[in-house]
Amino acid sequence: MMKFSKVLVANRGEIAVRVMQTAKAMGYQTVAVYSDADENARHVQVADEAVYIGPSKVSESYLSITNIIEACKKTGADAVHPGYGFLSENTDFAQACSDNGITFIGPNAAAIHLMGSKRLSKIAMIEAGVPCVPGYEGDQQEIEYLAEQAEKIGFPLMVKASAGGGGRGMRLVHQSADLLEALKTARSEAENAFGSGELIIEKAVIAPRHVEIQVFGDTHGNYVYLFERDCSIQRRHQKVVEEAPCPVMTSELRQKMGEAAVAAAKSCDYIGAGTVEFLLDQSGEFYFLEMNTRLQVEHPVTEMITGLDLVEWQLRVANGETLPLQQHELTLNGHAIEVRLYAEDPRQDFLPQTGKVLRWQPAALPNVRIDHGMLEAGEISPFYDPMVAKVIAYGKTREDAIRLLARAVDDCVLLGVNSNKQFLVNLLRHPIIVAGDT
Repeated sequence: MMKFSKVLVANRGEIAVRVMQTAKAMGYQTVAVYSDADENARHVQVADEAVYIGPSKVSESYLSITNIIEACKKTGADAVHPGYGFLSENTDFAQACSDNGITFIGPNAAAIHLMGSKRLSKIAMIEAGVPCVPGYEGDQQEIEYLAEQAEKIGFPLMVKASAGGGGRGMRLVHQSADLLEALKTARSEAENAFGSGELIIEKAVIAPRHVEIQVFGDTHGNYVYLFERDCSIQRRHQKVVEEAPCPVMTSELRQKMGEAAVAAAKSCDYIGAGTVEFLLDQSGEFYFLEMNTRLQVEHPVTEMITGLDLVEWQLRVANGETLPLQQHELTLNGHAIEVRLYAEDPRQDFLPQTGKVLRWQPAALPNVRIDHGMLEAGEISPFYDPMVAKVIAYGKTREDAIRLLARAVDDCVLLGVNSNKQFLVNLLRHPIIVAGDT
């Protein structure tokens, strides 16, 4: 395996800054890429060098495989960290890096391709003995045939885009009368969002928790799970509050879920950081949902309870090293909770906000970590996701962590644009959330 020395981060904002900080601390040279809108962005200033990759529109800059490979060649970057979003789960991009002799810091293209399809990944998981929700994941995709399969499964059920994520192409159907319309709209939405109208159907698991397991694999056949995160508090299938460990987890259930996640990773010769997402029902049964073949937005909560740097692990594994620790050496301490501070207006159905940020001052408190890509004064661009920062708090107990996090969010100063700051503070102080009963 080729050793690398210069890492280009094919991303922007807080994740680009966060990856560069670890890469620099390990002695790697770092390269930022930027579009017109990001010329003066924080990630550009943090990097050792920066390359312009095109107009503000993502399709012409951050999603342009050609432009990013060209930026690697121009700067001599021999490795790419994709962050999350953009090209992080793009099979063609992983393959293009490989074809050009550039180390892709993540799994190989085959694993990304398999896990990028809800239908194919579910078939693979059933074969690997990982618990899955009963449903239909076959290749016969005519609407009438899907409707027949749905009737056999029974209601309530979920219709899901096979290539999807973020709640697009997803419908909960309670009765037969609504089925055809749900299948048609989910397909149309899926084709527009992902270029594929392929659907799967699953029995709906009512009032479940969304519990995900962080896994890691290396090129020497070693695998571990770094415990779980609970991401049950969501809005429109987008995560709002993420925490580790899960408030209702037992050590026996943790081991069962962890081993199922490792089985999922082994089944596709997975390399690097990945997350296996499960639905956990009220009886303690759990079912495979999907696998994310990248670092997650919420990885800091895992870092805080394990005392590890997951980006450091990614870089070590990509450079051919063995995993730094084995399963029996991993320990979990305390509790960590994260929320995402967004420029959006909760009073107008969370409408994204854009414009000048007059002042951004992150809270400065012990045991609080704030990952952000903002300068003290800057701009929220209409071209990208309006997340300002991730605010993460650590405590000896869950109660300590949630109290500290509410205080930390309240202490953040964001002037010039509307934000969900007060919404998050109210949420973190809500009795149901304080009780962990979500």
